[in-house]
Amino acid sequence: MEINPFNEKHFMNEALKEAQKALENDEVPVGCVIVCENEIIARAHNLTERLNDVTAHAEMQAFTSAADFLGGKYLNECSLYVTLEPCIMCAGASYWTQLKRIVYGAKDVKRGYSQLTQSVLHPKTEIVSGVMKDECSKLLTDFFERKR
Repeated sequence: MEINPFNEKHFMNEALKEAQKALENDEVPVGCVIVCENEIIARAHNLTERLNDVTAHAEMQAFTSAADFLGGKYLNECSLYVTLEPCIMCAGASYWTQLKRIVYGAKDVKRGYSQLTQSVLHPKTEIVSGVMKDECSKLLTDFFERKR
């Protein structure tokens, strides 16, 4: 029996570490990692407040970093692990990167891409939802409760 320490929970835990960094900087606590062949090639978290840029979502930062690491714009052999369901903007950007997989924790019932009737994802992109959703949701819920 082969034991593989690199599973969905392992990588989602790494995304949660990024979300924690966002929280510590008073950003909406969303974090992600991009994985290629069981190696994390990009790490990112929300930077919208720090950069004063509404497009500085964790996923957007990670796409840029991963493309730079690989030396090309296509991420068709990569998986994105993100603590919150991507918004429409990030899902649209993932289309252009041709991501192989998106694995997310908490569902975004207000602004998540799945609220659209037509998918904005690349047709070959696989989706896995709900990985460590309780941990991912709690981080966000606690953040917004403190803000109110």
